[in-house]
Amino acid sequence: FGQPAAWPLMLSATGLTRMFHGSAEPAVARAAAAEGLPYCLSTMGTTRLEDLAAAVPAPLLFQIYVFRDRGLTREFVSRCREAGYAGLCLTVDTPVAGNRLRDRRSGLSLPPRLTARSLLDFALHPGWSIPALTGAKFDLANVSHRTDALATNPMSLFDFIGRQFDPGLTWRDVEWLASEWNGPLAIKGLMTPEDAARAVRSGASGVILSNHGGRQLDGAPAPIDQVAAVRDALGDGPDVICDGGIRRGSDIVKALALGATACSIGRPYLYGLAAAGEAGVARTLRILRDEFERTLALAGVPNIQSLERRHVRHRSRG
Repeated sequence: FGQPAAWPLMLSATGLTRMFHGSAEPAVARAAAAEGLPYCLSTMGTTRLEDLAAAVPAPLLFQIYVFRDRGLTREFVSRCREAGYAGLCLTVDTPVAGNRLRDRRSGLSLPPRLTARSLLDFALHPGWSIPALTGAKFDLANVSHRTDALATNPMSLFDFIGRQFDPGLTWRDVEWLASEWNGPLAIKGLMTPEDAARAVRSGASGVILSNHGGRQLDGAPAPIDQVAAVRDALGDGPDVICDGGIRRGSDIVKALALGATACSIGRPYLYGLAAAGEAGVARTLRILRDEFERTLALAGVPNIQSLERRHVRHRSRG
């Protein structure tokens, strides 16, 4: 999407990042910038987009929705433009929220509910709970100004966002957003060649193939299995990012060989963040980069431009 990257990886948007570590999104963005990689802030992030842009002088992307309230979407576009964000990533695979049983079983809420179970968890994990309870306010920082009910209803922001998801999203809405933004725009959550081609015709700079980490439609195919067909449909121009299931540097090599421009990760950097803050994210990225470079060398490939589909062999699906 026109953004420089030292190697073919970006850090995708993840919500509620402060839940993993008090240093939250700024720590992730700094680690990404130090590695020469782009970072995308989530609408559901816990740091204001303006604050992140001021703290990290590097090109940033912002993940956005076309909400029922188009005025809210237009507000985000304006804020991103004024803060100097380099591009937008429009998520389109959330017409409704997925049936996230783990979240329901754990009683996930914002801020966390003080139940007997959560209090026990806090007591058993002081390294997390003390900074979380004494640090910055935990909320959806980019939308909290839209409601004043958080103090009395811990689910109010979740409910507000849930009501804003628009199941009637159409390609005209994508064209509208592309016109409003008039800059690099990625469509995230597409999985078919037909939709990818339509996205580019509607004004997108490229697509992010994603099944939302299996948290929306759990039976959706793996994004890496869609890369080749989407690349064939789009030709050489538009960017194709493979998002989801990237756990090793060798996964990045495979995706690039099949036709991806780059890959993006979410869970891996969150694991690093939870373990050691910014240093943990940096360590995660170094591991992936080392594996990526080692895989290229062991495969006898001098550079990513030399990767071809013949370098990947699928297991028999019979």
